[in-house]
Amino acid sequence: MNRIYGVIGIKAKMANWNADFTGRPKSITDGTIFGSDKALKYPMKKMWLNENKNVLYIKTWKESEKNKDGKSSMIPNQLGERYANLFEPIDKKTTSTKEVLKNLFDCTDVKNFGATFAEEGQNISITGAVQFGQGFNKFEYTETEVQDILSPFADSRAKEKSKKSKDDEGEEAKQSTLGTKITVDEAHYFYGFSINPSSYNEYSEIVDNAKYIKEDYEEFKRVAIVSATAYSTNSKFGCENEFALFVECADNKTYLPDLSDYIKFDSDSEKRTIDLTELEKLINGKYEKVEVYYNPFKLDVVTTLDRFNIFTEEKI
Repeated sequence: MNRIYGVIGIKAKMANWNADFTGRPKSITDGTIFGSDKALKYPMKKMWLNENKNVLYIKTWKESEKNKDGKSSMIPNQLGERYANLFEPIDKKTTSTKEVLKNLFDCTDVKNFGATFAEEGQNISITGAVQFGQGFNKFEYTETEVQDILSPFADSRAKEKSKKSKDDEGEEAKQSTLGTKITVDEAHYFYGFSINPSSYNEYSEIVDNAKYIKEDYEEFKRVAIVSATAYSTNSKFGCENEFALFVECADNKTYLPDLSDYIKFDSDSEKRTIDLTELEKLINGKYEKVEVYYNPFKLDVVTTLDRFNIFTEEKI
């Protein structure tokens, strides 16, 4: 299996694909909006988790020990605890690194994205076969929308404050809590990625499952074109997969740059248009197979490459 390069496109309409710590869409210093690779990986991992596949690097919860008042709370599992949920707990004296390594490669997210595992005397670092760049927004007219949200419940802080004030006692307690929802009106994120199947060669002599094979690629490809659409939370509803490009190289000596830089996006046309003319010139003669998936109802794609409906996977 040779190297693979590609691009994944995510559309956000009245949604927030990747927020910073202030709740606003992530951006660089010049104001250009982007999405991190973590934002793209998470829906993929969530989809695998929902399909009962082994996913290690995802937040799961446990009940904490009771405090002196007999109360407990929900807290995230530590890495070692999450590993123990999937496999057996690590014993410093008896668990071998080979056993841990084999278990790590049995996790779908680790097989694709790699891992840093430093738990209970184990120190394992795996560089993932699949590597993503940052997903920059190519839509020229994106605006950030800020909405005030009124909660149906009283603000408990106002209630406490009203107890201290005789003049307006009870009035502030009647006020509902105000919240804020921040979205973009429209944005189109494009992530370049590469897949290097030889990334795990150093481990394949130790454990048999440390190989990135065709079936692993097909599994990645399957979730890469649907996972954002499938993952619908309050802020992510309106985010969907709208484009995907997969370039399977003709040999393992082909090295390509970030392909998302060679995609032209027309923000002015009523039906948004992606032009792959420049990208086709770049990859000319370097590939064995290329597939382009997109939403034909909302996008036009200028290309001579094989095109497929991203929803049905039927050829266009």
